[in-house]
Amino acid sequence: MTPASTPPITGGCLCGAVRYSFAAAPLFARTCWCRVCQYLAAGNATVNVGFPVASLTVTGPLRDYEGVADSGNRMHRRFCPTCGTPVFSASDARPTIVIVRAGTLDDPEIGRPTGTIWTDSAPSWGCIDPNLPTTPRQPPPV
Repeated sequence: MTPASTPPITGGCLCGAVRYSFAAAPLFARTCWCRVCQYLAAGNATVNVGFPVASLTVTGPLRDYEGVADSGNRMHRRFCPTCGTPVFSASDARPTIVIVRAGTLDDPEIGRPTGTIWTDSAPSWGCIDPNLPTTPRQPPPV
């Protein structure tokens, strides 16, 4: 499918105050076991889908939590101020990509991971799909 023929990919937060759409296909989808993602996912890995930021349209308010990721990159984690749903992440080091949490997609099948990153940070009980390629820490840019 070419980007011009990609139907909008939509999603939003739990309460519906934030809605978004992407006019481009995903660049990647993967699970992440870094410590920050474990906080966001209540102890589990997050499932993240990367899109071109230029293809994103958002309606509704977002709050921004700025911090430094395990990779050393300055990150912006954006969430709904009403229900607290984590929706997006963005890295100052990769300004052309926005990460969406797969659980916020209207069609979560779009978020099927093709790899797992930061496996060195996963707890011993963490479930890591043995059928997916893994990276012990931060992978190179897409």
